[in-house]
Amino acid sequence: MPDVFISSDNIFSPLGVTTEANFLQLKNAVSGVKKHEDAKMSEQPFYAALFGKNDPFISTGGQNRYTKFEHLLIVSINDALQQGGIEAGDNKTILIISTTKGNISMLETAAINPALKERIALPVSARLVAEHFQFVHSPIVVSSACISGIMAIITGMRLIRSGQYENAVIAGADTISKFILSGFQAFQAVSPGPCKPFDKERDGINLGEGAGTVVLTSNRKYDRGIRVMGGSISNDANHLSAPSRTGAELSYAMTRSIQEAHLLAKDIDFISAHGTATVYNDEMEAKAITLSKLQSVPVNSLKGYYGHTLGAAGLIESIVSIQSLKEDLVIPTMGFEQSGVTTPINICRELQSAKLKNCLKTGSGFGGCNAALVLCKE
Repeated sequence: MPDVFISSDNIFSPLGVTTEANFLQLKNAVSGVKKHEDAKMSEQPFYAALFGKNDPFISTGGQNRYTKFEHLLIVSINDALQQGGIEAGDNKTILIISTTKGNISMLETAAINPALKERIALPVSARLVAEHFQFVHSPIVVSSACISGIMAIITGMRLIRSGQYENAVIAGADTISKFILSGFQAFQAVSPGPCKPFDKERDGINLGEGAGTVVLTSNRKYDRGIRVMGGSISNDANHLSAPSRTGAELSYAMTRSIQEAHLLAKDIDFISAHGTATVYNDEMEAKAITLSKLQSVPVNSLKGYYGHTLGAAGLIESIVSIQSLKEDLVIPTMGFEQSGVTTPINICRELQSAKLKNCLKTGSGFGGCNAALVLCKE
């Protein structure tokens, strides 16, 4: 099987328009999560990481053709492609789109009719983005709750390893609307303040907007020093919205990913956790980390900086992990003060400088889905 390398990447978020700009903000402990008072979104004030209403998303024309969601994808992909020599129109290149909600916000602003139902379909958005860059092949859409971004990277890795493609452009995005926010509020899953992953006082998530793009390749010409070494997916088969109580299923995905990378638990230098700051998710993740014999490994959650960016979360957080490997820095968990999980794990409290080689990225989502990914520095 060919090795799979990271050729280039981009994070487009309220913290910055490039990966480098975002990472600098993280190193300076800057959060994109702010208090918002917008009656059109929520009757109550809420905390989230949102773009400004007048932020320009893209300057390549066709403004009226694309929605905000599609603009985010386009601008992120554009930056990632410009960094390297991989061409979108290459017959060996596939586009993979990751999202959970897509254009669902159009239900709030447009009359529900057959034309709208077609327009909000995820394959329609993916096709428009693919046509914009002149990709040759029909794009693949991955929409599997909050593991979508990690699952998209794993999909790209497997397609390249199978020999079907040489390159995979993987992009994920989601925007936040009243429809989405009210859904999480109905679950009583939204914190009234800044979120606190793994903390004793954690009480829910903050939502966030953003996009991320990773370009994978088997061509050593575009190797930038980071490889995707393994990835695995599992399901709790437990509950529609509540995670496993034991963490065994996420642990299975983590262990399988490490094995696929031909590593041992002791070889993992840090874990980028899902860390939503809900009571049950963080408890389950802590148990899974302990079951996987990784309880002493530094763990961080980035939700305090970005909020939960849904279909983009796995991508954005994986890209931050890539940058962490490159700079030998582990970003601390914003909002964490005192451990609130029953199986203590090593939550990163401050910016840590260390020799880093191997990272494990984890994710979990509604429906009991779990995913894990191993990233390695050469």
